Amino acid sequence: MDFFTLLTFTVAYAIAVLVPGPGVAAVVARALGGGFRAALPMVLGILVGDLVYLVFAVFGLATIAHYFNAVFEIVRIAGALYLLYIAWTFWTAKPGSEQIGPRAEEHWSRTFLSGFSLTLGNPKTIVFYLALLPTVIPLEQMNPLAFTEITAIVIVVLLIIGCGYAFLAARARDMFTSAKAIRRMNKTAGVMMATAAGLVALRV
Repeated sequence: MDFFTLLTFTVAYAIAVLVPGPGVAAVVARALGGGFRAALPMVLGILVGDLVYLVFAVFGLATIAHYFNAVFEIVRIAGALYLLYIAWTFWTAKPGSEQIGPRAEEHWSRTFLSGFSLTLGNPKTIVFYLALLPTVIPLEQMNPLAFTEITAIVIVVLLIIGCGYAFLAARARDMFTSAKAIRRMNKTAGVMMATAAGLVALRV
């Protein structure tokens, strides 16, 4: 695919990822609550969700996504409920001297799945891939090389921006060491996670 088309897609996608939404709120909340490593699985889950929609758009599976809308509704609601659960654990967490955030032993797969389900139910992601992407990329010209290029752009851009948000939030977290500050940080993370859940549930 020509350079100008790839550049246009890169800029459009970067803007879409940068604009705060449920995904950004969830990643920042997770990093505030548990640090960069705790947020990384959520970034990866969001990435996989984006790749699923990319496949839908590129291979003309928007119709299939429409027919399986009920499945996506279930995933969206389940993801929102799990985000609310995480928000509650943040809100009620008792800070310790060693770290901010509840349930440090939580398995990475649960955070990954919450990021994945969040993306599948995120209206911004749906609109970008199934409505805006075809206006930026001539899908009729898609071939294996072009698909590889687009996929690489999605992976690199989302990882850079998602990890950037997580890193900055984790650095802000590390600035607070008192129990009072940690308690406030946990509650802030809880509110942000609950906000992300609400955005997903309400399709904002």
